[in-house]
Amino acid sequence: MIYPLLAAVAAYLIGSLSFAVIVSRVMGLKDPRSYGSKNPGATNVLRSGSKAAAVATLVLDAVKGWLPVMLVRWFGQPYGLGDGTVALVGLAAFAGHLWPVFFKFEGGKGVATALGVLLGINWILGLATVATWLIIAFFFRYSSLASLIAAAFAPVYYLLANGVAWYTDPAISMAIFVMAMLLAWRHRENIARLIQGKESRLGAKK
Repeated sequence: MIYPLLAAVAAYLIGSLSFAVIVSRVMGLKDPRSYGSKNPGATNVLRSGSKAAAVATLVLDAVKGWLPVMLVRWFGQPYGLGDGTVALVGLAAFAGHLWPVFFKFEGGKGVATALGVLLGINWILGLATVATWLIIAFFFRYSSLASLIAAAFAPVYYLLANGVAWYTDPAISMAIFVMAMLLAWRHRENIARLIQGKESRLGAKK
């Protein structure tokens, strides 16, 4: 059991790297936890006016979810690390983003990191989830709504494509479901604003 646990701890530490804060510091921008939604994520970094910082945050947050999963895929077999460990490290990296040990456990909402995990599990699953986000965002103009619906559909896609694009694993299924639930919980304030009709639309001026 030692290798899966070590892998999970390493994944959590990687996930705890809050790139919204790190990128903002490197680029001389204000701490994203001090303005806007105060959420250390790419969407809030975009409010700083720097698209480059927002894109860098988005990519790096996704990579920190993707990398631990792929490292287990690439190098885990000699150590007996299979799909169960893939599920464990994916969930650990996601938890690291939500509750980062390096940043007083004050993390983001996990959308980009969850996407990275899904891309690591299977690139088709990741692309299907991205496509869902893009479709909802295009028609409804709500980033939060797009994230919630994409997260809800991710475990559905994983189960429906069993035997077609991949073979499902119970541990991975559970990890994707738990990520979707945690992501929804982190968006609880957005859900309240959506119900009240007060949520900001993409591209809207404040």
